[in-house]
Amino acid sequence: MTTRKLVSDVRILAADAEELVKVTAGQTGEKIAQARNSIQKSIADLKPRLAQAQAALADDARSAAELGDSYVHEQPWTAIGIAAGVGILIGILIGRS
Repeated sequence: MTTRKLVSDVRILAADAEELVKVTAGQTGEKIAQARNSIQKSIADLKPRLAQAQAALADDARSAAELGDSYVHEQPWTAIGIAAGVGILIGILIGRS
């Protein structure tokens, strides 16, 4: 979950940086032009890496789902027992509230 949050935060940061570049488009001066160019380059470099991180997350999630599916097919009674146990624990915790 932490990696997903990081990807989300980086996407928001990139969008904010792009908005800053747009807002400052009318500003003149060498320093602001350098800052805008630097931000644009950083965003351009970041986007492919962000896409790769998101693809890696999707692959990891897919692998975990496939692993869980194969485990349930190989050990159905164990999976049923675990699910029942978790259900009982949740029921107890909810009942105490």
